Amino acid sequence: MATIERSGYPFPDRERDTWSSLDGMWTFETDDRDVGLQKEYGEKGVPSSTQILVPFAPQSQRSGINDASYHPILWYERRFAAPKTSQHVFLCFAAVDWHADVWVNGRYIGSHDGGYTPFSFDITLWLQDDNRLTVRVFDSNDTAQPRGKQYWGEHGDRCWYIPSSGIWQTVWLESRPQIFIEGVATQTDVDHELVETTVLASSELDGTYEVHANVFWNGQQLLHTAVTAQGRENRFVFPLKPLDAIDPVHFWSPETPNLFDMEVLLVKEGIVCDKIRTYFGMRKISVEQGRVLLNNRPLYQKLILDQGYWPEGLLTVDDDEAIKRDILLVKQMGFNGVRMHQKIECSRFLYWADKLGLLVWEELPSAYQFSTTMKQDMFDLLQETIKRDKNHPSIICWVLLNESWGVRDIYANEAQQRFAVALYHMAKSLDPTRLVDSNDGWDNVTSDLCTIHDYAKNGNGWKETSHLVQGSLQGRSRYAKGYAYGGQPVLITEFGGIALTKDLHDGNWGYEKGEPNVLSFTERFSQLLQSITSNPDIQGFCYTQLTDVMQEVNGLLDEQRNPKIPVEEIRRLLQGNNEL
Repeated sequence: MATIERSGYPFPDRERDTWSSLDGMWTFETDDRDVGLQKEYGEKGVPSSTQILVPFAPQSQRSGINDASYHPILWYERRFAAPKTSQHVFLCFAAVDWHADVWVNGRYIGSHDGGYTPFSFDITLWLQDDNRLTVRVFDSNDTAQPRGKQYWGEHGDRCWYIPSSGIWQTVWLESRPQIFIEGVATQTDVDHELVETTVLASSELDGTYEVHANVFWNGQQLLHTAVTAQGRENRFVFPLKPLDAIDPVHFWSPETPNLFDMEVLLVKEGIVCDKIRTYFGMRKISVEQGRVLLNNRPLYQKLILDQGYWPEGLLTVDDDEAIKRDILLVKQMGFNGVRMHQKIECSRFLYWADKLGLLVWEELPSAYQFSTTMKQDMFDLLQETIKRDKNHPSIICWVLLNESWGVRDIYANEAQQRFAVALYHMAKSLDPTRLVDSNDGWDNVTSDLCTIHDYAKNGNGWKETSHLVQGSLQGRSRYAKGYAYGGQPVLITEFGGIALTKDLHDGNWGYEKGEPNVLSFTERFSQLLQSITSNPDIQGFCYTQLTDVMQEVNGLLDEQRNPKIPVEEIRRLLQGNNEL
């Protein structure tokens, strides 16, 4: 059976040795009349000869289906051999959009809701030598469903794009012992040179266990520490300073993306039952007197908006090399971070952001209709996202809402305001170590940052701080009714969006008309940067955007990642306009 190459374990911050990918060619069928359950496709098999390349969405070219028309129900099926192991076998999905039902050998295993976060099932009891895996996916075009930039129609419109339904991230099998390490969360304390690790066991422990950690720097073991397990959740704190291993040279930053490797072991009576490989970066993000600090030093953020779309794969990237090329291009242009816009990006991206040194603002995909189910889905998405991604030092900010999408009446609607504030406090409770941006762009409520979207052509309105944080810009209020600026760091988190006139055809668009040539494009880009950096109260920016995406042709790169302005010129302008 055909497969595609994946460079490593889907979650590099919790890596296991015993796993095998199920990506490749699967049987595929649409079910517009919803007859598959009645005809028992899950129990008896999917009667189709159509093939799809998983994990690419059927709307994408890369999948081999390339059908952007709306099909609410999708069926997937493939055969696989049972792993040769005495341990339990888990079936794992990195992301399936939106509702997934799963069968193994005709036996219903379980379901999952949510298009961006992982789930797994213990399938040991139902395995045979040769096995049939069947997945039914329901993906609504309901605007109350968190969907990010996936348009609720078929072909994209304005700033929304072709949707990605079904399986769109890796599927795999892995072996785990009966009681295993379910999660590892590491939090670093730069001020006291301490590392705090919490290890969660999969169930109550049947006997006396120990949890061990081995920490490595550049391949050399620095320390070993252990605690006696006291239940499912076990926490231990260890210092690095006594080993003379930690000083500012070893901190994680975009310039010095230093990472410590760590093995976490679950041990019973001297025997290793389970082992996870992970890593951490000594990194602190904080706010002091209106400035963002990284490792207690002022951080001027030069971000670029990244939609995470690919011409042939839509939301799914081909391989790690494509991820690395994007990150290296961003850094070569002179940016130090990205705002991942309306997408929970795959963990391999975050791994390379950690390794190569790229700041990341991770943003929840929005819904577009305020309702009871929307609120619950957003709360669930936030919890699952932070649980999945809390270990990555590259992530410095959680973005909860964007431009009041899904909360259109938040300026005066107290229910919508309370919802946004509840999201903020949930995020701070789950992860007090990072910044939280409640409603990026305008109509802000309780937030760690004052974030402003303004696509003015010249940026003259950015020179006076009082004008920025009070009243309105382009008809949008800075703060919702009853909320006001409280000294938070100010950032222009969307601006620019410049397009070349030659690209503005067949419904394509950019902001504030196009520029006739590269020279005028460059001059306008430079003027906007100068308008921001001339105000010392502005602590950074996020330029729109990294690449063209479908009808939105306002990237610094086109869809194929070709620069519209020479990379060296972009870097020169970014360096010349920021001496802060």
